[in-house]
Amino acid sequence: MPIDPSIAIGAELDEVKFGWTPSDVLLYHLALGAGADPTDPRELRYAYERDLRVLPTFATVAANLRVFEPPSVSFPGVEVDLAKVVHGRQSVTVHHPIPVTGEAVARSRITDVLDKGKAAVVVQRTDVTDDSGTPLWTAESSIFARGEGGFGGERGTSDRVELPERDPDVVVDTPTLPQQALLYRLCGDRNPLHADPGFARGAGFDAPILHGLCTYGIVAKAVTDALLDADVTRIRSWSAKFAGIVLPGETLRTRIWRDGDTLLVTTTAPDRDEAPVLSDAVLRTR
Repeated sequence: MPIDPSIAIGAELDEVKFGWTPSDVLLYHLALGAGADPTDPRELRYAYERDLRVLPTFATVAANLRVFEPPSVSFPGVEVDLAKVVHGRQSVTVHHPIPVTGEAVARSRITDVLDKGKAAVVVQRTDVTDDSGTPLWTAESSIFARGEGGFGGERGTSDRVELPERDPDVVVDTPTLPQQALLYRLCGDRNPLHADPGFARGAGFDAPILHGLCTYGIVAKAVTDALLDADVTRIRSWSAKFAGIVLPGETLRTRIWRDGDTLLVTTTAPDRDEAPVLSDAVLRTR
């Protein structure tokens, strides 16, 4: 069996030590499309080192910036073909603003394996501290392994976010670049699904698709720019479910509802009849 929950759940993964520089942060932001207006002072907070601030979603790539091989889905009790895997959900909670330069240690473990019938969901938690042991951020992610369900495990509870029964407070349209995935893969995710047309067709897609975590970062930036005056230090956490694919070059339409210190978010692809992209998304502010 490719997935054995009795082995996987609770398994601790190898500790990872890593570091980053302002150049790494700049690359990540540019890979999300930052700097489209290079004279806008708010954009330069992402794209120029003089007043550089780190978008919290940088946490999703910081440990993998020096990885140059395609990822594998190989953990204790989990062996899955990469072509069967898509990202399910991602959350990042920052305990204080991420510094522009740093060294850190990541400790990860598998917290759950869920049986969705036709698929399995593997949930992973990563706690990151700096070299003195001070917590920096906590990330939780889930991968959706198609064809690996049906092993009799727990299905899990619903994490659906109820939206207000009114129009959104803000709607933001964000274009992506045709080469967006080719830029973003330089941040460490070399999965050929995002670059190789033949591999993408073999995985069931007509063309390479955008990394889910790229969409996750693009939308976090769009929400921050629209409602937080591009002040990334106000973000406490950002979580979202990946509800559908994005094709590089498409426009993303993000609807945002204010609820006190919480922003409720959905994102669709208007070029494809408002196909869902991100759902059950929540940005919490300080």
